[in-house]
Amino acid sequence: MKDTCVFCKIARGEIPAKIVYENSKIIAFLDINPRNEGHTLVIPKAHYQSLLDMPEEILSELLIVAKELCEKMKNKLQAKGFNLVINIGKVAGQEVPHFHLHIIPRYPDDGEVIKFGEIKQKNLEEVYHKLCE
Repeated sequence: MKDTCVFCKIARGEIPAKIVYENSKIIAFLDINPRNEGHTLVIPKAHYQSLLDMPEEILSELLIVAKELCEKMKNKLQAKGFNLVINIGKVAGQEVPHFHLHIIPRYPDDGEVIKFGEIKQKNLEEVYHKLCE
């Protein structure tokens, strides 16, 4: 998979991207279909299909990089807030099977309020017991 993965190709420099951060393990680049100015994808250079496959030390480093990028966007782009989005699996909207974290800078009146969809009433007690017993 990693030979054909578009994000692996970006990480290897085989496909051009607007790279805003890079170290030996993590790379971040501007999304080619941005939801807002500064929309950035942060990925591990190594191929991991989703959050569930990633080693914790890589995930920790990736989140530290995401925080640094948010601070940079706040200062350089005057972003007033951020949505950090991770989709896990096709059913959840993951289009590229390589872990990626979306950083979507938010601006006053940008009209892009992200909603989680219709509220579905569930028996909280039943769900709690399924998860905790």
